[in-house]
Amino acid sequence: MQLKLTRPIAIFDLETTGLNITSDRIVEIAIIRVEIDGSESEYLRRVNPEMPIPAEVSAIHGIFEADLVDAPTFAEIAEEVVAFIGDSDLAGYNSNKFDIPVLAEELMRAGSDFDVASRRFVDVQNIFHKMEQRTLAAAYQFYCEKPMENAHNALYDARVTLDVFRSQLDRYNTLENNVDYLSAFSKAGNYNLLDFAGRLAINEHGEAMYNFGKHKGKTIRDVMRSEPGYYGWMLDADFPLYTKKCLRVEMDKLKAEREGAKKEDDHTDLNAKLEALKNKFK
Repeated sequence: MQLKLTRPIAIFDLETTGLNITSDRIVEIAIIRVEIDGSESEYLRRVNPEMPIPAEVSAIHGIFEADLVDAPTFAEIAEEVVAFIGDSDLAGYNSNKFDIPVLAEELMRAGSDFDVASRRFVDVQNIFHKMEQRTLAAAYQFYCEKPMENAHNALYDARVTLDVFRSQLDRYNTLENNVDYLSAFSKAGNYNLLDFAGRLAINEHGEAMYNFGKHKGKTIRDVMRSEPGYYGWMLDADFPLYTKKCLRVEMDKLKAEREGAKKEDDHTDLNAKLEALKNKFK
């Protein structure tokens, strides 16, 4: 089925040195950009991660350190990655939990001002799990009736993901063929997440809250009052850079509110004093 798009969508896949969002690095990135008219373009790059690749990881995706000796670092290709994605929305398989946060981390380390927040994200795995509860290989067999023959090759995986995505829209009449709906449908959990790692979220009242640990479910505002040091602990701990950025934004909002309220109180006190002086000299 032809995707109904209001702007381009970039289906992408990453191969990495491991599964830790904050410390592991990209070794291969593949993107298929689908335009509004259905035309496609491809981007594929291997990347020097500037760190060792564990043997067990290389055994999975088939990329070894020797393969990347002459490859550019991510910082060296960050601008061309951003240019290729352009104004596209983003899609992938398990992308909300892994590929998008890893990409965001790499771009932030490279000093890119890539605007992540303005985009919509479609996670094909979440659609699949809500519909069928399977893996990517099973999804390909189920939807496309084909076996996966070259798993963990980034471009191949991205192509399989796009094929599965289109087949899902063909199969399920209840799925609306628009990215707004699919982005919302493919989100995991009951809350709108503020960050990709799911550490921060928006509750049913529209308030920013912590979504993990001892303060899970508590608003950032309440925790700032009861345990102000928690904010500093998160900034110093091993959380993704994007999570820390989102937390700083929310704390800055709260600080601005507090300063605004203080100024209003000071203004009220000043008016009261002036009124008292007027009454005194009447």
